[in-house]
Amino acid sequence: MSDGNWNLEGFEEAFDVWAEQEAPDHDLRIRVLSWLLTRLEDPYAGVRREPTFDNLWFGPVPGSLRSGTVVACSYWIFESTRALRCNSIATLSLPL
Repeated sequence: MSDGNWNLEGFEEAFDVWAEQEAPDHDLRIRVLSWLLTRLEDPYAGVRREPTFDNLWFGPVPGSLRSGTVVACSYWIFESTRALRCNSIATLSLPL
């Protein structure tokens, strides 16, 4: 669990790149941004650790399912510095 003292690194830039490439509708942008902010409270909620990478976590954004695709995010968790570093935000085909 977290006490909410996490720092987000690179999430804004990754969001901007994703939004420019995918041109999502307003509702989807808001869902993704809202979910990203939930990482500040509990970065482990609803994601799983990638088994071949230490500290890399991945998961779908709830409510982002559209026509067989879902928005997913991967990020590194650095507990010692309380930092979350975005690896990518992408629209992926199902199944994940």
